[in-house]
Amino acid sequence: QVQLVESGGGLVQAGGSLRLSCAASGSISGISDMGWYRQAPGKQRELVATITLGQITNYIDSVKGRFTISRVNAKNTVYLQMNSLKPEDTGVYYCHARIRVRSYWGQGTQVTVSS
Repeated sequence: QVQLVESGGGLVQAGGSLRLSCAASGSISGISDMGWYRQAPGKQRELVATITLGQITNYIDSVKGRFTISRVNAKNTVYLQMNSLKPEDTGVYYCHARIRVRSYWGQGTQVTVSS
């Protein structure tokens, strides 16, 4: 079994910051890419940022310069530092991990940015 446990969501005013964490545990031998996705109300889930084992990162354009993804491989943990938050960043943020050929998801953590 694989578990991805997220933490760090919450309510913040526009311009504020939040840091999300996601720890992977269980049968995670062969873990490779990790990342964060989000889903706003009434919208499809979208990729926010990904990071490889080799620390290569990728971001959607709307968060570049504001969000930073990082990981500690020894802890199987991925982080998302979110600065200069905007109301349009509101949504449920999901941690994702690729382990061998399968995708795994966390339960999601709510991020709400008030204007």
